[in-house]
Amino acid sequence: MLHGRDRQRVAVDAVLDRARAGRGGVLVLRGEPGSGKSALLAHAASYPAALCVDDAHECDDLTDLLALAREVEGTRAAVFIATEGPPHGLPGVTLDPLDRAASLRVLHDRRPGLPAELAADLVDLACGNPLALVELADALTSAELGGTAPAPTTLPSDSALRTRLRARLDALSAEAVRAVAMAAVDEEVDADALLVLGVDPRAVEEAGELLDPRRLIRSTLRTELPPTARYEAHQALAAALPPGPRRTWHHAATTPAAARDPNTGRPADQPAADRLADRPAAEAFADQLFEAAQRARLRGDHVSAARDHDRAAALTGDPGLKAHRLVSAAADHWAMGAAHRSRAVLRVAERLTDDPDLRALTDLVRGGIDLGDGLPDVAARRLVRAAEGLVGTRRALAIAALGFAGEAASIAGDHQRHADIAAFAERVRAPDEPPATRITLDHLVGMSATFAGRHEQALPHLRSVVELADRVPHPQAGIWGAQAAYVLGDAARAHELAAGAVTAARESGLTALVSWALVYRALSALLLDQHAVALSAATEGAHAATALGQHNAVVDHLTILALLAAFRGDTDTALHNIDAANEQIVRRGLGRSGTFGAWAFACVDLALDRPADALDRLRLKATGVHAGIRVMAAPQVVEAAVGCGRPSTADRALQRFEKWAGATNCPARMALSHRCHGLLSEGPRSDEHFREAIRLHRESGTAMELARTELLYGHRLRRTRKPRAARELLRDALKIFQSYEADHWVDRARAELRAAGETTAPVGQAADLTPQQARIARLVAEGATNREIAARLFLSHRTVEHHLRNMFTRLGVRSRVELTRMIG
Repeated sequence: MLHGRDRQRVAVDAVLDRARAGRGGVLVLRGEPGSGKSALLAHAASYPAALCVDDAHECDDLTDLLALAREVEGTRAAVFIATEGPPHGLPGVTLDPLDRAASLRVLHDRRPGLPAELAADLVDLACGNPLALVELADALTSAELGGTAPAPTTLPSDSALRTRLRARLDALSAEAVRAVAMAAVDEEVDADALLVLGVDPRAVEEAGELLDPRRLIRSTLRTELPPTARYEAHQALAAALPPGPRRTWHHAATTPAAARDPNTGRPADQPAADRLADRPAAEAFADQLFEAAQRARLRGDHVSAARDHDRAAALTGDPGLKAHRLVSAAADHWAMGAAHRSRAVLRVAERLTDDPDLRALTDLVRGGIDLGDGLPDVAARRLVRAAEGLVGTRRALAIAALGFAGEAASIAGDHQRHADIAAFAERVRAPDEPPATRITLDHLVGMSATFAGRHEQALPHLRSVVELADRVPHPQAGIWGAQAAYVLGDAARAHELAAGAVTAARESGLTALVSWALVYRALSALLLDQHAVALSAATEGAHAATALGQHNAVVDHLTILALLAAFRGDTDTALHNIDAANEQIVRRGLGRSGTFGAWAFACVDLALDRPADALDRLRLKATGVHAGIRVMAAPQVVEAAVGCGRPSTADRALQRFEKWAGATNCPARMALSHRCHGLLSEGPRSDEHFREAIRLHRESGTAMELARTELLYGHRLRRTRKPRAARELLRDALKIFQSYEADHWVDRARAELRAAGETTAPVGQAADLTPQQARIARLVAEGATNREIAARLFLSHRTVEHHLRNMFTRLGVRSRVELTRMIG
């Protein structure tokens, strides 16, 4: 099975091609057990003159094999060596663990229709090992597939990987088994920690790869180790560790209490003979761990908080209290970006009690998860229900739920629901509302008024949000503040708050908020005309969201990347990212992303001289269209309407845009308003509007939009027989487009210059690589193919090829090898 191994298969095929051509070849395939080495050997074995050697690391003497491998040069033979050891100086490829997307493809190929939550649990357990994914998928029971039994927490008993680990464990000395057991029962114990704890270095070395910290290895070893070995490991750690929650947990595991796995409800690490009923001791340990978890949460250590809440729940006997502690653990798992773990814990908690308070808390956490990776309309309903259940007992959490519900409605483009949520917020507002909750309430009311076009009513609420963002020490406050500042047209303040929110989210362990904050960092950079910064933020956001499984945020960033590419005239990349986002937009009902995508597609239409298509795309009135983004796209509506000879069709869109721009008094947006009027009017009046637009562009520092305005005005001047004035504007536009790598617009400006009588259009000077080209060069140096570069940077394959051609010309190199050498 070669899922996710395209690059390695290409390397194998290249060696086979060399052999067929009489040049011979050798390739070492390095990887852990189950990584796909044997499958690649099987792929190569169809060639008659291929020598395929598996598990070469188990050979006592490789001398003859290595000598043979070095002698195939100039023959029709190919040698392939699979090993877990070093390559011994031979050419090789490493089979790294599969990423999340490739892992999911393996599972869905093996089990079509596999439930999403179960698939996420299996991906988390398998840690990117292809064989583990296959074995876990094949062993699923009907109860597990139907959701009536929890997901597996270890490899199946007949697993080949598990058998291999068992054999290695059985071959160890007693002291090495002790080292493995100590690591298996404590995820923070590694080889270095064992040495500090006084374990014999020879035993640590003997344990070797069985000290691998990944969940797949440790969960399997915990199952395979004898109960006495686990018990003794807990005893040793309880005696050796300093006071703290880890020591408390190991002490608890050595008492005769029924500690249980928080996910399965089955007994955890104690030997069966010791599972008596020393409940008071267990409850005391549970209380200590819960208190430690609360302290960890306060200092922003959600990893430790999740661990200790889980452990406290495992030691808690009362079902209601256990359920509440599990929900606390789930909240911490979500905050640190482990949504799949959060869901698994919530499923256990929900079976324990029907307490209304617990249901509301569960709805709050589940709603937060769905906000990033679910249906936003479902998330909004669930979060409103959570707010209704919490408002009488946990008011701050209820208001937080309302804030998330409003964001879910915005993602869906459901402005009526957003208005209803804002009305709820007004009803629960207190006269002396503290800053931590007032910022959320003001944000809801201000954004609702903005969506409805009541900008004067929105202004005081949004200004309050921006002011409070500095006073509330939470990354969510920075996100609310950045969005409010962006709507108000204060791009610099929005960018400052968004950047601060990204940093604060990381420093406080609230990883789940990072990609959300990066949305507003990208948008504010775009408003500032800092395209390279916007590109970096959106690319980072897409990768961060992908890593956490936040697919709604991935789509947000993809459509922003599409918009950036469309503004530059890179139509291939824009369409590539729109296509990548469209399926999820439709399936999940992502109205905000869908409106961004339509705006980007309209910009593509305009770049390709299809104004009628652009106008039709921007005038759609389907449900789920995001009102705020539709207003932002008004300049393209005007340009499209004028381009296809239907200027009056843009009147309403321009009125909405001017109402917003006028209320916020944003120079960048006022410049666009004047550009629109310049396009819609004639004669001196048109000139006045274009000149004022250019002045405001320069005042706001929006160079790319300045160049677009100069191009449009230059075209107008040329058509009205003012070529000299046109050339002056077009030369400036050309220089700006060149600095932004906007090659399409460079060509358009040159064409306009030629039409205006310029005999030799200026050519830009050779310069250092642009930020985008530098990123591509670094990936080339790492050995990435064009398709891999395109995937990493969210570009089209053709765009990568185009950049490479330009880089070769600019730097005077002729190949990827020369480029790699040059950048060192």
